[in-house]
Amino acid sequence: MSIFLDIPDEFSNPDTASVCIIPVPYDLTSTYQKGSDHGPSAIIEASSQVEWFDIQTHSEPHQKGIHTQEPIHCDDADPIHLAPMVNARVGEAMDRGQIPVVLGGEHSVSIGAFEAAASRHESLTIVQIDAHADTRECYMGSTHNHACVMARAREFAPIIQIGIRSMDRSELDSTDPDRIYYAHSILAAPNDLWMERVIGQLTSHVYLTIDLDAFDPSIIPSTGTPEPGGLDWQTVNRLIQLIARSSHIVGFDVVELCPNPAHHASDFTAAKLVHRTIAECLASGDRSQPSEG
Repeated sequence: MSIFLDIPDEFSNPDTASVCIIPVPYDLTSTYQKGSDHGPSAIIEASSQVEWFDIQTHSEPHQKGIHTQEPIHCDDADPIHLAPMVNARVGEAMDRGQIPVVLGGEHSVSIGAFEAAASRHESLTIVQIDAHADTRECYMGSTHNHACVMARAREFAPIIQIGIRSMDRSELDSTDPDRIYYAHSILAAPNDLWMERVIGQLTSHVYLTIDLDAFDPSIIPSTGTPEPGGLDWQTVNRLIQLIARSSHIVGFDVVELCPNPAHHASDFTAAKLVHRTIAECLASGDRSQPSEG
């Protein structure tokens, strides 16, 4: 089995790792381009080319241990049956004191992770970085469809939505205008004050869910439902850095990579994003520790 970053066994011990990679190759409710079930393996394969040293945090995250689990497989067409499986794996990782990192697959893989995080942290905010609102109550006969993922999220904890630029008219009425940051407003903003507003809305614990179509297709074209007018690499990284430094990120996911051999940069960018987010989470933990002396 391939492991994230292709690190030596001494750094991937499940008993001592600080981070747990949980691949969930599920793609049974996608409605446009299929293929996100190949996303987790593509991210892990591309991660073998990611440098272990992270410049922004001046750290090597793998030194604290990153364990890659066997994938979660679910053949049921309704992801309502997938959620308990993800919940169990993510919950076990959290109970071991690890940061769970779920790699999708379509966005429905996140629902079980939300539930696991919310059941362990009363003061939790779920932060969504995404092109789509995903707040339909039910879609194509399922309440756990990828288009319903944030409707389920807000049943567990308050949500903040960032980068949104596509929704059904029916979703607008249930949207909190104070907690949604549309991509067109972000791109037109003269500064990063909107990020400070996001930080002010966070609780002490955060679960972060990142749909790769939040990025503009010029940066990551390989997604199942690309939307023009998206976010850039620096904006997303700066936001993640600020979140990690102001709250405790208890887990995160990266979903909706739909690998395309003609756009291998998408796979690498997704892997780099996972590594960067891990680095920020671990560095934030170091900063929160009291200094000696």
